[in-house]
Amino acid sequence: MAEENFFERVYAIARQIPYGKVTSYGAIAKALGAARSARMVGWAMNACHNMDDVPAHRVVNQKGLLTGKHHFDGTNLMQQLLENEGIKVVNNQIVDLEKHFWKPEIES
Repeated sequence: MAEENFFERVYAIARQIPYGKVTSYGAIAKALGAARSARMVGWAMNACHNMDDVPAHRVVNQKGLLTGKHHFDGTNLMQQLLENEGIKVVNNQIVDLEKHFWKPEIES
């Protein structure tokens, strides 16, 4: 199924996000050559609950909002995981997003 393959490609990029960095759904979609598929990237991240090797907490929306936080156990787990990596979060938004943003490489 094509969707499963897309999700695996999303996870392969998410696994590359360095400690202390974040990226966005849109940046992952663009890196996969599917720039208009940010929502599909979100679905993929939502589907990776039990995959401990996929750092889903490092994927935020383009403005640095923790839009996926309700998919984590506990109300502030996503924020706590990011703060443990030295990323400051205020009102569910990453402070200094540019400083912490990691841009995935575009697949050729």
